[in-house]
Amino acid sequence: MDRRDTVRLFRGRLTERLQASAMSQSRFAALVGIDRSTLSQLLADDSDRLPRADTVAAIATALQVSADWLLGLSNDMDIAADILQQSFTIEPTERSPSDALLTAWHDEAVGYKIRHVPSNLPDLLKLPETTSHEYQASSARTSDQARIDSASRLAYSRLPESEMEICSPLQDLEIFATGGGIWQGLNADIRRRQIDSMIDLIEELYPTLRWFLFDQLNHYSVPVTIFGPDRAAIYVGQMYFVFSTTEHIRVLINHFDSLIRGAVVQPTEMVTHLLALRERMVR
Repeated sequence: MDRRDTVRLFRGRLTERLQASAMSQSRFAALVGIDRSTLSQLLADDSDRLPRADTVAAIATALQVSADWLLGLSNDMDIAADILQQSFTIEPTERSPSDALLTAWHDEAVGYKIRHVPSNLPDLLKLPETTSHEYQASSARTSDQARIDSASRLAYSRLPESEMEICSPLQDLEIFATGGGIWQGLNADIRRRQIDSMIDLIEELYPTLRWFLFDQLNHYSVPVTIFGPDRAAIYVGQMYFVFSTTEHIRVLINHFDSLIRGAVVQPTEMVTHLLALRERMVR
C-alpha cells in the first residue's frame, strides 16, 4: 500500500471502532491524550495525515485493537498481537507496607517526575499507626520496617531533584475520615492525627509534591505508578504489571494526565480540603 491507502484504511478502521465503542469524540480524544480538533482532522474524509507512532499506540490501546490492524499491516484486530511483542513483565510481590521493588524503582527514577495513583492513601504520607492498621493481617513485614520505608520515601521526596504528582479519588479520603472500609476500627484520634500529619507534609513538600483529587463518579483508575520515562507499574494485587516501552508508558501518562485534567481538588486546595474533612470529624 502507498501512503494514501494507509491513511484511508487507518481512517476507516478508526471510524469503525470509534462508532462501535459508543464513545463521544470529545471523550475519546481526552482518553487518548490528543486535542478534539486533532481527532476531527484524523477522521476527516479529505485528511492525508497519519498520527505519530505514540498516538497510534494510544488510539489502539483505547480501542483495544492492534496498532498493526489500524494501519493495515495486519488483518488481526486482537491487541494481544501487539502486547506480546512489547517489553512487558509480571513482578510478583507480597501485600505489605514494605516493598523492595517499589523502593528500587523509586531510587532508579531520581531526577524524573513520578506520577502515582495510590490504592488508597499515599504511603509516604501515612503515619506508622495507619500503616500498621492497614497491614495488620500481613506477616510479610514488620511495623518497624514500614517506618523505615516511610522515612526513606519521605527522604526521597525531600531531595531537591525529586518531583511527584499524586492523583487519587476524593472518596478515599472521605472513607478514611469517616472510618469506613478498611479503616473500620482505626481510632478516630489516630485518623485526626493522620490528617494533621498530611497537612504538615503537604505544606512542607509543595510544590515538588503535588496531590490532586478526582471524583470517582466521573473518573476511574487502577493503582499505577509511572517512574519517569523508563518504567510504569500497575498494581493488581500480589503482583505488578510492569511496562518499559515508550508506547505503553506514554499511554499511561496520558491516562494519568486525564485524571489531573478532571481533578476537582487542586494541590493548592488540598490543605483547605483536609481541614474541612477534619472539622467534620470533630463535630
